[in-house]
Amino acid sequence: MDLLDQLRAFVATAQTGSFTAAAEQLGVSNRLTSKYVAELESELGVRLFQRTTRRVGMTPAGEELLTRAPALLDDLDALLGDVSEGSRGFSGVVRISAPVTFGESYITPMLGRFAQLHPHLTFDMRLTDDYVDLASDGIDIAFRLGSSDMQSIKARKLGVVQSVVAASPAYLAKHGTPKSVDQLADHACIIDSNRRAPKRWVFTQGSRERVVMVNGRFQVNSARAACDLALAGQGIVYSPFFAIAAAMQEDALVPLITDARCEDIPISAVYLEGRALPRKIRALIDFAVEDFKAHQKTAS
Repeated sequence: MDLLDQLRAFVATAQTGSFTAAAEQLGVSNRLTSKYVAELESELGVRLFQRTTRRVGMTPAGEELLTRAPALLDDLDALLGDVSEGSRGFSGVVRISAPVTFGESYITPMLGRFAQLHPHLTFDMRLTDDYVDLASDGIDIAFRLGSSDMQSIKARKLGVVQSVVAASPAYLAKHGTPKSVDQLADHACIIDSNRRAPKRWVFTQGSRERVVMVNGRFQVNSARAACDLALAGQGIVYSPFFAIAAAMQEDALVPLITDARCEDIPISAVYLEGRALPRKIRALIDFAVEDFKAHQKTAS
């Protein structure tokens, strides 16, 4: 199994950019990780990394190996998992990425429910609103809002989240309540820059699509921050329902333009194209699909 240990050490080092981070990911010592990589380089007769005091960078040979080694390890893990998991259940680490607010509101409790069914699994969850490169960051599965144009990833749709337009009673008392989609253009609107077209708010009214271009003093890249600004009376927010549900239940935010439906946001689980999907990842995706359906029924 030395070659497998060497390949795992190489892939972890390439993905994290350092022997220390790779050792933490693999659960072994820094010295052993360096030893495995050095042994692999010796057996292949090539340098895989250019080492500096701060970071390791890949050589052309290392880059070529990285294009194939992760898929090879995934295939082997899937094979071994198929043989052994039938009797002892899933095990190992699942590395997950999700947007911050959606991750806190839904993905975290969903993983808690999944973890109860699979006590031998461990989870490394990374919440960020930045784009995550699944290959370089070593992510097994990412939960994403909106549609993706990336050709290198595959997606499984979980469902959709409806958006809501809302404002605080204090804002409405001071500035008036917009009665139509068009009147939103005359109000202070809080712009969520995570949206593909942040200032273009889309509605469906009957069979017609209605679009209004909005402006405001605040532009933020966080649905939760946008909600906080709306609560402070700084403007009208166009937000995913999960980000403002609690505030609406407490009547701290009031829904607006209720005769028009806001844009739906697709929710997907994405993973890399071309790799054998381990059974534990397939199981998590299947669970997330059914759990999201149940969650939506409860919320409706």
